[in-house]
Amino acid sequence: MSDSGGTPAKVESAPAGQAYETDVIIVGAGPVGLFAVFELGLLGLKAHLVDVLDRPGGQCAELYPEKPIYDIPALPVVTGQGLTDALMQQIAPFHPTFHLAQMAEKLERLDNRRFRLTTELGTSITAPVLAIAAGGGSFVPRKPKIDNLEAFEGKSVHYAVRQMERFRGRDIVIAGGGDSALDWTLNLAPIARSTTLIHRRDDFRAAPHSVAQMRALVAAGKVRLEIADLKGVVGSDQLTAIQCQTKEKGVYEIPCDDLLAFYGLTMKLGPIAEFGLNLHENLIPVDTEKFETSEPGIFAIGDINTYPGKLKLILCGFHEGSLMAQAAFKIARPGERLVFLYTTSSTDLQKKLGVA
Repeated sequence: MSDSGGTPAKVESAPAGQAYETDVIIVGAGPVGLFAVFELGLLGLKAHLVDVLDRPGGQCAELYPEKPIYDIPALPVVTGQGLTDALMQQIAPFHPTFHLAQMAEKLERLDNRRFRLTTELGTSITAPVLAIAAGGGSFVPRKPKIDNLEAFEGKSVHYAVRQMERFRGRDIVIAGGGDSALDWTLNLAPIARSTTLIHRRDDFRAAPHSVAQMRALVAAGKVRLEIADLKGVVGSDQLTAIQCQTKEKGVYEIPCDDLLAFYGLTMKLGPIAEFGLNLHENLIPVDTEKFETSEPGIFAIGDINTYPGKLKLILCGFHEGSLMAQAAFKIARPGERLVFLYTTSSTDLQKKLGVA
């Protein structure tokens, strides 16, 4: 298993704009949605996953692919990308179908008691069961309010670090005053040619030890700290500098190759809010027997759901996915008997996993 947080394997997304049928539609391809594929696969159920991101992994892959996670059972430490890689390896025998870089836009209940989910790209998926594993919804970065930023996004303006090596030997500016800004200042300073941290005030919301480490690097001349407002970007196709402003200096430029803006993320429930489900503070209430919503056949697992005693932990989402799968089998296979088996002793399950 990889725990390096390196470049993830390329995952092919199914052609958009076509019609598909399956046993279970999973909205969200984060860790909880991926593990649900495994639990469903053990029961012989096929899954299609829809995610607005262009890769599996959800928050782990998008926000902290190279940061360590310490509370996954039996894994003392694993990166967000390492966990995603391991889950992808675990579900490989079940050949899930991914519909990536498209948002679940519309949900209909058909006359045959099945659901049809349509994405913004015109993809339609029909199944008797829908499992929402969308975390807190769609991640939308809060962007600096400056002109012409979009022209550089994805090339030299970034809102997440997916590969540290991308910034080796480059002049980078990091904007923000929270944990992400400080963490990446500390992590990238050793490999970047120059690192500048810009924040509008000399007061940071990050962990005190991170702030202390940053100030030590500034004192040692290894990081430049600018207490200023970010006012603009300079360049044509590639960023060449950012514009800052203070009362004392006015507007001035800092040459750079990349701007990393960490102003936080906004979670938007998006079209899921229009699925006809009961909602409580943008979360979906479920029961704790099978994690079913107010709509029969629709389940919610992971951070998107709420119930008494809910803990927003990946391991809790794994548990919710396993119970959801048992209930999904009864809906998708109403004429079949559900026999509970263990992977350690069942040759049938071991054959499904390709290890018998």
